[in-house]
Amino acid sequence: MEHPQDNPADQNPASAGDTAQPMAESVATQAAPAAEESQAQAANPAETALAEAQAKLAELEESFLRAKAETENVRRRAADDISKARKFAIEAFAEHLLPVVDSLEAALADSSGDIAKLREGVELTLRQLTAAMEKGRVVALNPVGEKFDPHQHQAISMVQADQEPNTVVSVLQKGYVIADRVLRPALVTVAQPK
Repeated sequence: MEHPQDNPADQNPASAGDTAQPMAESVATQAAPAAEESQAQAANPAETALAEAQAKLAELEESFLRAKAETENVRRRAADDISKARKFAIEAFAEHLLPVVDSLEAALADSSGDIAKLREGVELTLRQLTAAMEKGRVVALNPVGEKFDPHQHQAISMVQADQEPNTVVSVLQKGYVIADRVLRPALVTVAQPK
């Protein structure tokens, strides 16, 4: 048997209802943020993954643009280098020819009229020119006595000779090669087969 004093809710019905209602409100208020938080957490991984993907995309886009710009710079520099190489490829060869030009100008300025001196100057100038051409890897072809080679020689005529058939008898005009490439074929006469 219970005593009326044992149950406090029976003693003061107003106070029992007063404490029950705020407690229920407190539990409801705590449950609402927890539900919102769990929904936010459920949506948050998707949003987090989306944000990470967008950040990675922005990073990759920036890397792509940098790589594209660098590639364009390399292409432009290469085009400039090629252009300069074409413009100035002959520079070294031209430097070798300058002494030849100086010698020819000195010969023209000479008014002594001494033929022997003039001839000596022309021979010296020819040696300078030959040396300049060799420095530029331009080599003369003088194939007298060699077998006729249609890649390096151009036959003008065939003549009777005591040499073996298809051998170069004489050179009418020297040919030239530059680094193993024919610049001009030698004009030659070739021994006729007997």
